[in-house]
Amino acid sequence: MDKKIALGVVALFIVSVIVLLAAPEDAPDTPATLPWNITHPTPDTVRVFGITLGVSTLSDANKVFKEESDVSLFKPSDAGMGVEAFIEEVNFNGLKAKIVMTVAVAPEKLQGMYERGLRINSTPSGKRITLTADDLLIVRNSPVASLTYLPNVSLDEAIVSKRFGEPAMRIKETRSGAVHWLYPQHGLDVVLGGKERPLLQYVALKNFEQLRDPLLKNGEEIKN
Repeated sequence: MDKKIALGVVALFIVSVIVLLAAPEDAPDTPATLPWNITHPTPDTVRVFGITLGVSTLSDANKVFKEESDVSLFKPSDAGMGVEAFIEEVNFNGLKAKIVMTVAVAPEKLQGMYERGLRINSTPSGKRITLTADDLLIVRNSPVASLTYLPNVSLDEAIVSKRFGEPAMRIKETRSGAVHWLYPQHGLDVVLGGKERPLLQYVALKNFEQLRDPLLKNGEEIKN
């Protein structure tokens, strides 16, 4: 009898931990800051974490996350330049995560920012350029184009299905083995498995094909 009680306590503890990680509705903050709370202020826009992609500026996003993001101009070895903003940790509703945002800056401005850059750091995938104070101001007043949420907790298929429903398409990357669950109606790509950590990437609806097409080129659709 004592053994059964002990096992019951352990089971209850495990269930409690799972509930805290996968369904923290009664944790602090508000439902608007839950990663599965995606709304559409207009038919062609995506809003998540209180940020409307393509509309809210990086300065707006910093206020939402209560952190000043680390901004740099990134020049990949195999693609065009872009501006990225990184936040090491946010904690909404008991869920800790890293945040990476891309910022919509006109291509003609990017070249000038590159030339005025204060410092260049080489990485395995390209170069990161430290921006001047004036260019940082331009970036902070530019809209957030996409947002990637990298949770510290594990995600599995059951949790993703519960929160977002069945995806319109699943694509498995050939090289990494990661599986992308695609929700075009929400501008959402949930990445599970493979060598990389799980993540949720949100893009404006008009840009969803730009996200999906390279995946199809370098992967294979999983049929149900």
